[in-house]
Amino acid sequence: MKVKILGTGTSQGVPVIACNCNVCQSTDPNDKRLRASVLLEINETTIVIDAGPDFRQQMLREKINNIDAILITHEHRDHIAGLDDVRSFNFKKQKPVDIYAELRAREAIKLEYSYSFGDNKYPGVPQFNLLDLTDEPFFVNGVKIIPLRVIHYKLPVFGFRIGDFTYITDANYITEEVKEKIIGTKFLVINALRKQKHVSHFSLSEAIDFINQISPKRAYITHISHQMGLHHDVNEELPRHISLAYDGLHFEL
Repeated sequence: MKVKILGTGTSQGVPVIACNCNVCQSTDPNDKRLRASVLLEINETTIVIDAGPDFRQQMLREKINNIDAILITHEHRDHIAGLDDVRSFNFKKQKPVDIYAELRAREAIKLEYSYSFGDNKYPGVPQFNLLDLTDEPFFVNGVKIIPLRVIHYKLPVFGFRIGDFTYITDANYITEEVKEKIIGTKFLVINALRKQKHVSHFSLSEAIDFINQISPKRAYITHISHQMGLHHDVNEELPRHISLAYDGLHFEL
């Protein structure tokens, strides 16, 4: 399995145009964070988790020519606002793109992209094949995907385990039952918005505590706001097996 971190950022915080903080003004490319997303290549199957506003830019940067499925963690716009750009993949494959999402997220997608679901569709609109996502494991081209129900403030959202890789974003609470599904993971990517406690996301220390409970071989932090601080400085403070992820990070399992 090849893992490509498409984005590690968040819409949380002050807009960059109005921000003079060190992170927003940094010349380090690792401090330039598009919205959180990840791409997995397993044999000939390509799976993307979330398609936020930066989806098109991320696909072009990574030269992605095929997507077999997009998994949606939840319906917030920083996770679905790029779905219009699946139309390029529709054109290439001459069929809709499979989108796995729970009912609440599917309804949000239908509302956001109503022009794709009407009876008289305009030529060239994005084509979605919306598929139900539940707590039950499912397969994409023979690849087993285990949904992980986690909590984002009061909103139930999904993370995913695929083989020895687990990806969790936008969470601040994970039950013991779900932890049992994650234990044994060798590579874990998990969210931490900032160092200070937050109402709907793990803080850095909370994410580290969770990582230590799971004991993966390697762990990466994603969904990072500019309030976290500079990539280099924060990485210097972390245990050796934990790093801030960065846009464009690639690794193999």
